[in-house]
Amino acid sequence: MNTLTRFALGLMGQLRPRPAVGTVLPTLSLPRPEQHGGLPLMEALRLRGSAREFSDAPLPLPLLSNLLWAAYGVNRTGDGRTAPSALDAQEIEVFVALPSGAYRYDAAAHALHLVAASDVRRVTGYQDFVDKAPLDLIYVVDHTRLGRVPVHQRESFASVAAGAIAQNVYLFAASTGLATVLRAWIDRDAIARALGLSHDEQVLLSQTVGYPPKE
Repeated sequence: MNTLTRFALGLMGQLRPRPAVGTVLPTLSLPRPEQHGGLPLMEALRLRGSAREFSDAPLPLPLLSNLLWAAYGVNRTGDGRTAPSALDAQEIEVFVALPSGAYRYDAAAHALHLVAASDVRRVTGYQDFVDKAPLDLIYVVDHTRLGRVPVHQRESFASVAAGAIAQNVYLFAASTGLATVLRAWIDRDAIARALGLSHDEQVLLSQTVGYPPKE
């Protein structure tokens, strides 16, 4: 589906997920993440960039595990995370759109929990590559966790937290030879419906991740 068609369907409220492909599991346990190795920080920063072409090759489960831990995993005692959150609100939920379904990342258990038994990737943005790339990350704020933040500042606080997670993904991608791009041109209502979000949850951003296309 091209970008114009996808955008037109979004305007009509007709942007819908596709049937899931492969085995749909209620919980996907992830292997223990590797917390050592990779490129030196300065080299990863040198290679950091956005890509808009992706291979459809799936990410192996160990690589997906490492990616999610790098994005927003628990990296110390007390449920501390790899990305900062003001007041330690941890208001961001990371959802993973795979061909086999949409999952919520449970950082404490380092596992994925099914929220939609359908292929939500096509709903995560208007760009034509979202159908092909193997996964999309969706950053959602749970406003109920921001009770100590003034209402008019909550979206700003949450956007900063989501941006920090996205940068972790960028650096991980640069370090492992993956391609990624952060996207704000998205149909947030369609994504919220596809994920079954509550009225207290708000879609902020999507981020596509995959292998670069083969030469």
